[in-house]
Amino acid sequence: MRAILPLLLAFSLPLAAAPLHSQFLPPDDLSLRQEAPTSQQLLQVTDYSVVVGAQRQSDQQPIPITSSLQVRLKGKPLSKGATIAQVLLTFDGEAAKSLKKPVYDEKNRTLSLNYPVSDYRVIMDLLRNETLYVQFLTYGNGHIWADLHTGTVRTR
Repeated sequence: MRAILPLLLAFSLPLAAAPLHSQFLPPDDLSLRQEAPTSQQLLQVTDYSVVVGAQRQSDQQPIPITSSLQVRLKGKPLSKGATIAQVLLTFDGEAAKSLKKPVYDEKNRTLSLNYPVSDYRVIMDLLRNETLYVQFLTYGNGHIWADLHTGTVRTR
């Protein structure tokens, strides 16, 4: 009985739970995700809309014209305590500059993600043909991870 007691105690201790969908995270080569995340937002995408906009400020010379490409995702939260209501994907055409970090606005319940414009076709193909998930993780060391991923897909 004495030998069994430590085993029973080991199995009854709470384990640090891995985040939902952790199997879709890339290798942690820089050891940034060693501890459990402090929060996770996981959303299954159910709806999307595409907005291609242009604006011109007529009070400046020369007149600058800017264009934006955005995809708005909505869906159902899957993680416990998730408050995310929508995800705003912004595509940047200037590949030379670095992208902005993912930001979650708690007040508006909006996660903003930035991608190079070259990823637009891939993301639209996934939205049209697969079940897509959005994952947003924060860690105590300040590390932030965000992704769009499919579930496991069988080859045809």
